[in-house]
Amino acid sequence: MNSQTNKLSNSQTSFPLWEMDCGVFRECGALVGVDEAGRGALAGPVVAAAFCPGEGFFENSELRELCADITDSKLLSPAQREEILARLEQWRDEGRVAFAAAAGEIDEIERLNILGATRLAMTRALEALPLELPSAGEAEMPLFEQAASGPRLRILIDGKPLKNFPYAHDGLVKGDSRSLCIAAASIVAKVTRDRLMVALDAEFPAYGFAGHKGYGTATHRAALHAHGPCPYHRTLFLRKVLGEGEGKGRNS
Repeated sequence: MNSQTNKLSNSQTSFPLWEMDCGVFRECGALVGVDEAGRGALAGPVVAAAFCPGEGFFENSELRELCADITDSKLLSPAQREEILARLEQWRDEGRVAFAAAAGEIDEIERLNILGATRLAMTRALEALPLELPSAGEAEMPLFEQAASGPRLRILIDGKPLKNFPYAHDGLVKGDSRSLCIAAASIVAKVTRDRLMVALDAEFPAYGFAGHKGYGTATHRAALHAHGPCPYHRTLFLRKVLGEGEGKGRNS
C-alpha cells in the first residue's frame, strides 16, 4: 500500500489533548489547566503554573497543528520545553492565551508540608491570571444556574482533587498526558523551576543543581553527604538521605 494512503490529512489527524480540552471549552466556555513541578525534589521550591486558552483559541486550525507537540513535560527534552514555552509566550503576547507561574518556597514547604506548599503555589498561579475564579462553594451549584450568568470557568488540576483548595476544580489523574491546558501548564512550571535551579547552582555550585534540578540523584546524594544541606534543601525530605538528626549542615 502506498505510504501516502496511510497518512491522514492535517484536518483528519487526531490530537487527543486538544480534542479533550476543546470539548470542555465548548461545554463551559472557559478553561484553566494547572500543574506543578518539583514536588518530589530534595531541594528548591515547588512551582505551579496555570494556563488558560483565550476566546477563539479552539476555533483556530493553525493553532491546533502547532499544539500537536504539547504533552507531559516529562516526555520532552529541555530544548523542546524551551521551544514550546517560547511559542506560548508569543501567543500570550498576542492575547491568544494567558498563563502564570508561582512558587511555594522552602520555608512554606517546611511549615505547610509539600502538599500545602503545592496548594499555595497553585492558588498563587491561578490568582495571577486575569480571571474571576469560582469559589469552592460554586462546585455545588447546578450547572444551569452557573451558565445563566455567563461562561462557567472550569479548572482542571493534574492528579486527584485537592482538599481545602479555595477554588472549585476537577482533578484529572495523569492530566498532563490527557489535557492540553494541563500539559501546557506542566511545561511552564517545569521550565520556570529549572531556571530557578540553574540560578541556585551559581550560588551553591557544590551540589550540581543545574544538572539534577534538586532531585535525589546519586550525585546529589553524594554532595549532601560531603557538604551537608544548604538553605534551599528541604529538611524533612533529607531524613532518609542523611538520617535523623542531620537536618543542618555546614551550609545552613
